[in-house]
Amino acid sequence: MFDRLLETNFQWFPDLNAFNDFTEKKLKSSTTLPEVCFIGSPSMEQIDYISLHQNDSMPYKLNKGSVVDMNLIPEWISTATFTDITILTKNDRIVGWTKTTTLLAEFFLQERKKNIQLQNEVHNIELDLKSILETTFDVIFVADGQGVTLKASSACEQLWGYKPKDIIGKSIYELEKEKVFNPSVTRLVLERKEKVSVVQKTKTGRILLATGTPIKDENGNIIRVVNGSRDITETEELHKKLNETRSLMEWYKNQLDEITPNIRGEIIYQSPQMEKIMNQAKKVSEVDTTVLITGESGVGKEGIAGFIHHSSVRAKKPFVKINCGSISETLIESELFGYERGAFTGASKEGKVGLIELAHQGTLFLDEIGELPLNLQVKLLRVLQERELTRVGATVPIKVDIRIIAATNRDLLEAVEQGTFREDLYYRLNIIPIHIPPLRERKEDIIPLINHFQNIFNNRYHRNKQFSNEVIQMFLTYPWKGNIRELKNTIERLIVLTENEVIVSNDLPAIFNNKKDLKMQDSIVVHEIIPLKTAKALLECKLMGLASQRYGTMSEIAKALEVNQSTVSRISRKVTCKNA
Repeated sequence: MFDRLLETNFQWFPDLNAFNDFTEKKLKSSTTLPEVCFIGSPSMEQIDYISLHQNDSMPYKLNKGSVVDMNLIPEWISTATFTDITILTKNDRIVGWTKTTTLLAEFFLQERKKNIQLQNEVHNIELDLKSILETTFDVIFVADGQGVTLKASSACEQLWGYKPKDIIGKSIYELEKEKVFNPSVTRLVLERKEKVSVVQKTKTGRILLATGTPIKDENGNIIRVVNGSRDITETEELHKKLNETRSLMEWYKNQLDEITPNIRGEIIYQSPQMEKIMNQAKKVSEVDTTVLITGESGVGKEGIAGFIHHSSVRAKKPFVKINCGSISETLIESELFGYERGAFTGASKEGKVGLIELAHQGTLFLDEIGELPLNLQVKLLRVLQERELTRVGATVPIKVDIRIIAATNRDLLEAVEQGTFREDLYYRLNIIPIHIPPLRERKEDIIPLINHFQNIFNNRYHRNKQFSNEVIQMFLTYPWKGNIRELKNTIERLIVLTENEVIVSNDLPAIFNNKKDLKMQDSIVVHEIIPLKTAKALLECKLMGLASQRYGTMSEIAKALEVNQSTVSRISRKVTCKNA
């Protein structure tokens, strides 16, 4: 590239002997010598000789010259001490010479041209990068090795809530503290010194999948961190809804085996007490108020709750049943209210929808509400008052549209007095109270229930069993402490286990044939809970009083009570002392 600068019409003499040989030849031929240049100081003889053969013009006198390989000019320029002329070689052959100043000027011009081309290329690359940063839907973020923001794409305004100019120069630690994004993938890359991918939550409520990549120097030190963050909010919402659907399907699957005609709104009854209750339940179903159903275990509280739901405008929405007494205290909060991902050790990575959320737009049936722990009664009260809940591990409340029906076999007012149930929650639940009497107080319902369960279990187990009149009469006189549930279980057991088509009294459990036991069951009625020691003392007092009126001697009383006479004497003295 320097060929055009070279003077090629020259003769090169590596030493003085070579020059003398040349001049002797020229002298013999009487030819005029060309223009001569000396490198260094020539001798007087050389000057005189040249003067004679160059028309008295003096030769050029150059102090120094350099010999440079043309392929190594850039390296020579950066290291050499410059001389007046430069002799250029190629493949160890001299190709010409030029003034060093001319060579340097040409080299500078060519380098400047290269720099201009390089600057143009860099400018074009910057334009391309700017276009990408301004048009991409993803956030592209660049920070230095200390976490200071260097570049950010325009998408950060939509996803983070800040324009690029507002965050350039800021530390990622500061941005993370301000919850612009959390967690900071740049911080994680700087800590772990490797590529990292995380799910971020932003100040604007978006969910991003962020991947940070470290750029290292030759010593392995991180000098840049380049991040790409993609908005996956809609994907996450779809994933959340899918999990909710799965949870709902799982709940429905678990409930299928428990669904009875009662839950579908079919209540079996004939008594005037139940007729009154059903009329009340029908009226209540027309409004969206809270209902508290009370009654002994097994009387059909869940059936009435199901009837109210299926008779209401929410009939096509979920009917979610929660037995507050069947879930352990350590799990009940997460089961009721759900939890966010990573809320506690062992929590699902996707989080979990709570049963209350599953009842959205439907009915939430809280069975055994009296067993709910006090700390959760406060959260339930908020659901009742504000119609919103907060998942475990979350900070943002979720609105829920639910109708609440509660049920209990406990005396909640007594629980309020004992401090085990919140008074404000009680009055929030007890807006419409419905009390279901025990089965023994509405015997008209027993025969319809017998026929109903008989048909169900005959069909289920492919049987054709019938109950004799004697058995039906025994059922009518039995106290049914477990109410409808006990009657249902008894009928199922008899249809499965009996051999004959007609079930007779001998097929019944022993308790049905022990009239004395039945009479004893009916003779003791407990109306409220008192200390066992007090109850025992009261029972002894009443039994002694009744036995003393009926029998004349200690031996007769002891025989009736099935104890020895010394025991009768001891009880008698205790009763006498108390009466005194």
